[in-house]
Amino acid sequence: MRRQGLLPLQGVRVVEFEGIGPGPLCGAMLAGLGATVTLVARPVAPDARRLLLDGDMPPEVALDHDKNVMPLDLKSEAGRAAALDLVADADALIEGLRPGVMERLGLGPADCHARNARLVYGRMTGWGQTGPLAQQAGHDINYLALSGLLHAAARDGALPKTPPTVMGDATGALGLAFGITSAILHARATGQGCVVDAAITDIAAMLGALLNVTRAAGTVDGPHPSPFHDSPFYDVYRCADGRALTFGALEPPFYRQLLARLGFDDVDADAQYDRALWPALKARLTAAIAGQPLAYWRARFEGTDACFAPVLTIDEAARHPHNVARDVYRVYAHAGREVVQAMPAPRFTPAHAHASPADGTHS
Repeated sequence: MRRQGLLPLQGVRVVEFEGIGPGPLCGAMLAGLGATVTLVARPVAPDARRLLLDGDMPPEVALDHDKNVMPLDLKSEAGRAAALDLVADADALIEGLRPGVMERLGLGPADCHARNARLVYGRMTGWGQTGPLAQQAGHDINYLALSGLLHAAARDGALPKTPPTVMGDATGALGLAFGITSAILHARATGQGCVVDAAITDIAAMLGALLNVTRAAGTVDGPHPSPFHDSPFYDVYRCADGRALTFGALEPPFYRQLLARLGFDDVDADAQYDRALWPALKARLTAAIAGQPLAYWRARFEGTDACFAPVLTIDEAARHPHNVARDVYRVYAHAGREVVQAMPAPRFTPAHAHASPADGTHS
């Protein structure tokens, strides 16, 4: 599903070879921003796709929506030739098979660059094209574990948890999309294509740069209590009705608002980072939040600078006024149920749309 308005990738042609997870999501991201994506589908869908992704769903939600689907048997000479014909006219290619598979099909980088020297050849894997684990099977949670980021999600001695497919597969897709668009700029400037080796572990580690900054400062994964794990002002709390909410008031001005709206007038806001005070204050805040339902706290905190948000289900998030105003989700009725689909992001508007009435051309 494409947004209306400026589509910066219009005119970009992409050939995507069928896979699961991050590769198809990358293709959907590019298509959502205006690229023409041709999906080369296998005669029989991959096992994981049939088991996990081919349930009954409206077409708008599927990752092949907005793509031109072309079934080809890549093990046949005719199928391979047809695929190379597509590649010859493409700006970019996406494949997510194990290293070496495309080469054995006669569709590796050397084969494709022989037909199109400007081609950006995007390779989406978990471990990368090289390294001791390159041929090992894996999934989202494994790549995060090896990046070191999954460990940072653990707290209080509990096992770490992560949302399925989001932190690994989705960040991998975003990294590949970034790599492909960067390489297209290079190809258009130089006439030379390249291979984009997008490994989920690499990309997750790169996106953990902010975590590494806080870790280097000793505020995460260090010997002292962490503002992100142990403080009273950055956590998830349970309400009286069993629902949950979040606070993230790391900065003093936001912390002051949090205390004021909780009615904790006796708490010294200037002692926010006195770690010795955290356990008692956290217990007090936990008890206070547990005394009222989520609706009470939403009325008290939403729209303020106390760094508050309720923990919503996907269905609730699709109906939250902020997300509705920004058209973050679309909701589809299908087979007696509602299905939610996120819209493409980021969004783009032409420069002239932001010009003030006083702006003009100087003579």
